[in-house]
Amino acid sequence: MSKQDKKPLTQGAESKDTLLLKYVKITAIVALYWFVSITMVFLNKQILSGSSFSLDAPLFITWFQCLVTLLITIIGSALMNMSDNSRRSKNGTVLQHNQISSAFPKLHMRLKTVRQVLPLTVVFVGMISFNNLCLKNVGVAFYFIGRSLTTVFNVALTYFILGRTTSFSAIFCCLAIVGGFLLGVDQEQLVGTLSVSGVLFGVLASFFVSLNSIITVNALAAVGNSIWLLTFYNNLIACVLFLPLILITGEVGTLLTSSSLQLGSLLFWSLMVASGVMGFAIGYVTSLQIKYTSPLTHNISGTAKACAQTVLATHFYAETKTFSWWLSNVVVLVASAAYARVKQLEIKSAHQHQQVTNAKQEPLLSQSSSSSLVEKDDDNESLDESYPMEDLHRKRAKPESV
Repeated sequence: MSKQDKKPLTQGAESKDTLLLKYVKITAIVALYWFVSITMVFLNKQILSGSSFSLDAPLFITWFQCLVTLLITIIGSALMNMSDNSRRSKNGTVLQHNQISSAFPKLHMRLKTVRQVLPLTVVFVGMISFNNLCLKNVGVAFYFIGRSLTTVFNVALTYFILGRTTSFSAIFCCLAIVGGFLLGVDQEQLVGTLSVSGVLFGVLASFFVSLNSIITVNALAAVGNSIWLLTFYNNLIACVLFLPLILITGEVGTLLTSSSLQLGSLLFWSLMVASGVMGFAIGYVTSLQIKYTSPLTHNISGTAKACAQTVLATHFYAETKTFSWWLSNVVVLVASAAYARVKQLEIKSAHQHQQVTNAKQEPLLSQSSSSSLVEKDDDNESLDESYPMEDLHRKRAKPESV
């Protein structure tokens, strides 16, 4: 076999290896997302209402998690900038410096930026507070149902804030989600495990999650579209906003009267730090999953993860659920996945329609531009004809030399 015959075979083998590596990378990222997300939920549940600790201070716990995220952001940025400075050399370091700086920009404090990010942080504080309050009052198995109205609020807020309408198919999916949510609440009540406060906190958490996704766009523009800087500002302001809330709700007294079993336990603080690290990591792995797959795949992965999380919770806590309870979960899962698919098809259809419109407009634009050029030439000719012959000859005559 000649070298020319071997070359296509070699290229085919390399493409197969590249495709295999791509599949392995995507599988690893999705698995990492599942691990971080599920671990974070179980950790928070153990800290918020575990029998070993039972520290009734959910806002303090949430504040500490924000503090851990803030410290990770500061330390990570400092390490990246130190590494960037240490690797500077005379040849080709400018490009490397720019790449590192764009991914992990230097942190700064500007009052104008604080004012611009503040509305998002207020919503962010409400979101994570009600998330933890919901998880404190309901079981992990019901946690997905309790926060399942996020998609419904997203549609409603998109209409009232942004003025964007939604198709009938998407609205039908939302109605199915509401039906599954109500069925799940009804089944929790029948078995005597319904927490009205937990359901209310779950609905409020869903509202703030949807509002957070809408306001984030404006806040990102204030920090130059840097997620790293937004994380820094968001958690810094949140740490300040939580302090008066902790005082108002009386959690300071709870912390002072708590026994050393909680605050003096190394295991407790280890779980607190681990929960904060997972809270930081979930944002990173979510971005990775969207980057290497697609928003639709991310939504489907999140839906499947919620299903696995529910099954794990029922086994871990030895809970027995009715058929109707499981049916409510299936309805919400299928309707959420269907909504994601409907939105993807709508975006694709709108993009194709825009391409067809642009293709039709291009010949018209070229015709109008060419006709305008012809009209300009005609105008010039008519202008020349309007001159008297003597003036025309005088205009075109060369100047005489003096």
